[in-house]
Amino acid sequence: MAFPRLLGQLPLLLVQTSSTIIQKNFSVSTAAAAIQKMTRVRVVDNSSLGNTPYHRPPRVIHVYTKNGVGKVGDKVLLAIKGQKKKALIVGHKMPGERMTPRFDSNNVVLIEDNGNPTGTRIKVPVPTSLRQMKGDYSKVLAIANTFV
Repeated sequence: MAFPRLLGQLPLLLVQTSSTIIQKNFSVSTAAAAIQKMTRVRVVDNSSLGNTPYHRPPRVIHVYTKNGVGKVGDKVLLAIKGQKKKALIVGHKMPGERMTPRFDSNNVVLIEDNGNPTGTRIKVPVPTSLRQMKGDYSKVLAIANTFV
């Protein structure tokens, strides 16, 4: 009973208190994940497939983790120039743990099915946290020029 009467008085209440209302803009979306499906990435090695221009940027079509969110050191499946290629994440935009670098772009290195990198050089700095991670990243670390 009181609800319809309150709705009738609502415009009057808003007009009276409009001078004291402070509008704050905030996002109600969930926290941004590091790298997930359909994320655009940047290939940072000197492989021929990753460096020739194409009208579509490479996109992640699968992340090889339990929760579907990729961090530094995780393997992903890319759609690049109409082909499927595996890649290793070597940097992402989202801030990670303390003392880990945050990059301007989501960087990946193309790898073959056996884990060998496709290119012979990595053009951007690679986080040193890859050295302590489990997995065989020795060949990727060997072709890296600089570390952060």
